[in-house]
Amino acid sequence: MEHNVALITTIAAGFGLALIFGFIAERLKTPALVGYLLAGIAISPSTPGFVADIGIASQLSEIGVMLLMFGVGLHFSLDDLLAVKRIALPGAIVQMAVATALGMTLAMWWGWSAGAGLVLGLSLSCASTVVLLKALESRGFLETMNGRIAVGWLIVEDLVTVLILVLLPSFATMLGGSSGAENATDPLWYTIGITLLLVSAFIALMLIVGRRVLPWLLWQVARTGSREMFTLAVVAAAICIAYGAAALFNVSFALGAFFAGMVMRESKFSQRAAEESLPLRDAFAVLFFVSVGMLFDPAVLVEEPMRVLGVVAIIVVGKSVAAMLLVLMLGYPLNTVLIVAASLGQIGEFSFILAGLGLSLGLMPAEGMSLVLAGALISIAFNPIAFAAIVPFRNWMLKHSALARKYENRDDPYAELPMSTERKFLQGQVVLVGYGHVGQRIANALNEQNIPYIIAEQNRELVQDLRKQGINAVSGDATDPSVLIQAHITDAGMLVIATPDPLNVRQMIDTARTLNPDIEIVLRTRSEDESKLLRNDNMGTVFFGEEELAKNMTHHILNRFNTKSEAPH
Repeated sequence: MEHNVALITTIAAGFGLALIFGFIAERLKTPALVGYLLAGIAISPSTPGFVADIGIASQLSEIGVMLLMFGVGLHFSLDDLLAVKRIALPGAIVQMAVATALGMTLAMWWGWSAGAGLVLGLSLSCASTVVLLKALESRGFLETMNGRIAVGWLIVEDLVTVLILVLLPSFATMLGGSSGAENATDPLWYTIGITLLLVSAFIALMLIVGRRVLPWLLWQVARTGSREMFTLAVVAAAICIAYGAAALFNVSFALGAFFAGMVMRESKFSQRAAEESLPLRDAFAVLFFVSVGMLFDPAVLVEEPMRVLGVVAIIVVGKSVAAMLLVLMLGYPLNTVLIVAASLGQIGEFSFILAGLGLSLGLMPAEGMSLVLAGALISIAFNPIAFAAIVPFRNWMLKHSALARKYENRDDPYAELPMSTERKFLQGQVVLVGYGHVGQRIANALNEQNIPYIIAEQNRELVQDLRKQGINAVSGDATDPSVLIQAHITDAGMLVIATPDPLNVRQMIDTARTLNPDIEIVLRTRSEDESKLLRNDNMGTVFFGEEELAKNMTHHILNRFNTKSEAPH
């Protein structure tokens, strides 16, 4: 009887302890992920008491990997990545190379093989997207430019790691491990060539066929009106494609699930797919972290404290310092430097997947997995402290360091308008804050009417592109008075705030009215309550999305029935 309920016992113990430890972690202001890992340690063979079935937990973790990667693909936006490509692409690749080199150096100093050192270094080089998103969201950084840079940086890391997961088995034999292939006598170039050919075939199939078939399939299922059928279609697509990729193309479950999510994003039901599958993805993600915790041997903290300290130093200090230097070299301000550095000072899900693969290929000793897990636990627990220290540390540096003040105030060619700017753009113009979807529509309308305007935008790369198109734009956060001054707010005729950020809107308005008391202000919000508050506080002409949509639809209906009426107010 006990044998027959091993699956139920493992799931019950995993979920039950994950809830308890996760709740405690959240109460201590630590990510719940730490609690899930501790739950796994509690039911592992390395600790006394109940021991869960490791074989079953391993299979459950594979499903967790599939659904985790499916979620990453479902939220992967090429546009978001391209918006910060000039910093995210070189920054992530160089930072991963530095962290990998540090990990290899440390491992070889311990006497490990080059293959073991490579896997350890790669495992320490990639930060957790899950931890980062939660950290940015809790502090209101997610929708800021600095938040987009950090997320874009990690997207590049995720893509590089997915590529490594695909190629590592082909190099395993050369590095001293086992490829797991049936025919290990084939030359390396042949094995790599076949691997790349199969991966390319799978990617081509997904991009050419999958991006047409999956959205069509979702549409057909959605037409049934059955919610459970829609959820089933989403989950079945994720797991079946991941399994098919592994069985037919020798591609990892992770890559198959990632492309399933990325292709499903093409559907107009992608948002619903993300919402419907979220509970199941969260549940199996918990089991994934619990199963990873089961592989951790707490004895490593006592037996090898210096090795644990070395791993933590690479994660928290080495990666962060490398990122800081790179971002400074690329010309970004101190605040961006500190946020990116704090974002990268931890490791998570991809590190576990990489370390697990290295373990299964015989490249890394079991101790390596325990060291990676110890580094993850400590770095994730420390990460909220790192984010909380950004503002006081920045203020301290600016107060005590002339070099920090130099970097904070250094000349940026995109932070001020060129001297050749025509006079009509400097007096009576519109200052347009934000160049997203709404801002672009407004700018296009102003162009059609030949109304001069200046754009204030946080995305430095976007400002650079706008300048190349001959559009007047300044780079920076419009809550900073210097940015509005550079946009010549003192002589402007109107301030249009096209970003729906309620935390910063009031500060922008106060700054603008201080510099130009007579300026007219137009702004947008996402919340009806915020819209009412802004109107009651006389903050300007406020537009709320649903309200304006209702007005326009009503106006269209009345016109259709030949009713001479203006849109309702």
